[in-house]
Amino acid sequence: MVYDICEIKSLREDLINKVSKNMKDKESYENTANLFKLLGDYNRIRIINALKISEMCVCELSILLDMSQSNISHQLRILRDHNIVINRKENKKVFYSLNNRKILNLIEECEELV
Repeated sequence: MVYDICEIKSLREDLINKVSKNMKDKESYENTANLFKLLGDYNRIRIINALKISEMCVCELSILLDMSQSNISHQLRILRDHNIVINRKENKKVFYSLNNRKILNLIEECEELV
């Protein structure tokens, strides 16, 4: 296996300082990585895409996505815990909608890359 490595050990300290000043802190990168992990689930992407069109309840999502209601509820809980979706109760039904539509821009950008 061949690795690309520098054979001359010289540092461009001015460049390193410039880049370092413009980088974010460790927590920011961890949060971004965690968001991509969250969106790394096929069913969560499908749920988000359904909710971009309309608010829906668990039973409607279950029929639409051909998934069990317990699986839908599990995925929605994860999305709710990360502030991707919000819910509201109406009698015995719980309706879900997107909390922040910016997530759609991220998903659409990713879809264009593949």
